Amino acid sequence: MANKKVILTDEGLKKLEKELEQLKTVKRKEVAEKIKVALSFGDLSENSEYDEAKNEQAMVEARIMQLDSLLKNVKVLDESQLNTESINIGCKILLKDIEENAEVNYHLVGSTETDPINGRISDESPVGKALLTHKVGDIVEIETPGGISSFEVLNISK
Repeated sequence: MANKKVILTDEGLKKLEKELEQLKTVKRKEVAEKIKVALSFGDLSENSEYDEAKNEQAMVEARIMQLDSLLKNVKVLDESQLNTESINIGCKILLKDIEENAEVNYHLVGSTETDPINGRISDESPVGKALLTHKVGDIVEIETPGGISSFEVLNISK
């Protein structure tokens, strides 16, 4: 992952930068305080509070390293140059589920910004891969865990 470019929207970049800042300035201090308190309990061999605090510290530091590495390889999408002739990363897509006769909205994003519950799907997911490069009016068949689903592309926007 170190050499792979990470594609983010401007919103996604700000969210990751905010998380990194919070981890470095707030969470590190909270964990250090937990360790300090746990040390005051004495015998470390049977001190579960100390073990938990050290584990939490390791997780926080691992996430900081992950975010630092990720942010060094970021490519931010320029929404002003986003082409809406066909589906690509950054596009918002309105689809019609042909079997269910229902409309579905997706925002196609890079893998680090996925949030399927809120309609943000990765370009690397099976659905995202299947949608890439299609145009308004296309019928796209997508293999899902429930079988093959057919969608009509109704709209592509920024």
